[in-house]
Amino acid sequence: MRIGIGYDIHRKVKGRPMILGGIIVSADEGLLGHSDADVLTHAIMDALLGAAGERDIGTHFPDSSEALKGISSLELLKETVSIIEARGFEVSNVDATIIAESPRLEPYIEDMREKLAACLGTPSGNVGIKATTNEGIGDVGGGLAVAAIAVALLRQA
Repeated sequence: MRIGIGYDIHRKVKGRPMILGGIIVSADEGLLGHSDADVLTHAIMDALLGAAGERDIGTHFPDSSEALKGISSLELLKETVSIIEARGFEVSNVDATIIAESPRLEPYIEDMREKLAACLGTPSGNVGIKATTNEGIGDVGGGLAVAAIAVALLRQA
């Protein structure tokens, strides 16, 4: 068994959709990033890569790559799963928390779990997603950004 942790944060901006866990979330602002800026999926990817002893997502999927501009993070997650499988591992489970003052995320959690589990090749019961606020503290608490943290457990395939 191997454990990894991942973290990501993106600034909110007008004129982009907010995508979390591969789901479009109804919000006045989206997230700024080279890809679709899905902080939840990015944190999960880093947790998976760390557990497999790999470098971070910026190494595997650099923001300098024009081919990756605007790409769905779910496509990057599928590639991440291929990377860990090539190292002889498979996903046992993932647990993640989204940190955002708004919007309210509870209505989207189950759809996120289903979508992410399909990409991870594991039952949705093996994917935990929670949402919390930052209690008004810092950029996340001030509503300027959204962050996510994730832990992944891999097992030998």
